[in-house]
Amino acid sequence: MTTVLRAHAEDQYAEELAILAKDDDRVRPPGWKLSPWAVTRYILGDGDQITPKYIGPRRIVEVAVATLATDRALLLLGVPGTAKTWLSEHLAAAVSGDSTLLVQGTAGTAEEAIRYGWNYARLLAEGPSREALTPSPVMRAMSEGRIARVEELTRMPSDVQDALITVLSEKTLPIPELNEEVQATRGFNVIATANDRDRGVNDLSSALRRRFNTVVLPVPATAEEEVDIVSRRVGQLGRSLELPRTTTGLEEIRRVVTVFRELRTGVTEDGRTKVKSPSGTLSTAEAISVLTNGIALAAHFGDGVLRPSDVAAGIVGAVVQDPVSDQVVWREYLETVVRERQDWRDFYRACRDAG
Repeated sequence: MTTVLRAHAEDQYAEELAILAKDDDRVRPPGWKLSPWAVTRYILGDGDQITPKYIGPRRIVEVAVATLATDRALLLLGVPGTAKTWLSEHLAAAVSGDSTLLVQGTAGTAEEAIRYGWNYARLLAEGPSREALTPSPVMRAMSEGRIARVEELTRMPSDVQDALITVLSEKTLPIPELNEEVQATRGFNVIATANDRDRGVNDLSSALRRRFNTVVLPVPATAEEEVDIVSRRVGQLGRSLELPRTTTGLEEIRRVVTVFRELRTGVTEDGRTKVKSPSGTLSTAEAISVLTNGIALAAHFGDGVLRPSDVAAGIVGAVVQDPVSDQVVWREYLETVVRERQDWRDFYRACRDAG
């Protein structure tokens, strides 16, 4: 048994990747572990041996995979919780067999995270040399012919973002201190993720944006699709965290998804009542988190059956981000929508008590 809390995609799904590689007789781009057709099959599943990693329009995945087979980088754009990071990890695992060459974008990310840094002890002792240089994940991906991942690209300062321009356009990374350069080998590409709904966003320059092919990941189109996504991920997380087995009623999952969708879109499921939307995103990822926490409560402090009281506090915490304005929105929704649903009475009482 592994003690790793969360295995990398290429480790967790190594058996599926091996099955695909064995049966894959299609043309593989240089440096790829699988053909584009097999990569798409790995992402979407086949209903048999290969489980779906992303549930959404097939064409979106095909466009993303095809982009990686060209000389253009891939930008996965979408609101928070649309599985951008999840998809980028699995694309890198299927294409390169390695999803770990990662740069996490934050307001404090330095240019060295994109280019390179130095081992200052060796730099002071020996002067500039290849041995004293510390390669970034992007530099390693270039020299090894792999996929580099840049998460939350728009959270980086603009000058750090622009360090990617030469890498993406010239496929080279200059090292002026050594009068050298690192040239990208076949198989190298970049997958970046970004959203324009988060705070602290720095818009991409037009020069950088032109070097990406942008694929927008939509929110789940229907409630049934979102329920399917949430059910799958909650089950996977429960197994990976080794939570005690619980009876996870589909009814509770559907309720959480319904609440999130109605508050997110500003209208009830039947289209008859308009509701106010809170300040939070209420994404699919947050619904998964609420239900996973509910399962833990039911398993450790309940009778092993997921009930409204187990998810109520999580829902309130997800909805009420602003204690003033969001509290008003939540109370109004609770009293005018939830209270009127006859089969939601226990859910209404649980949410009212949790609030």
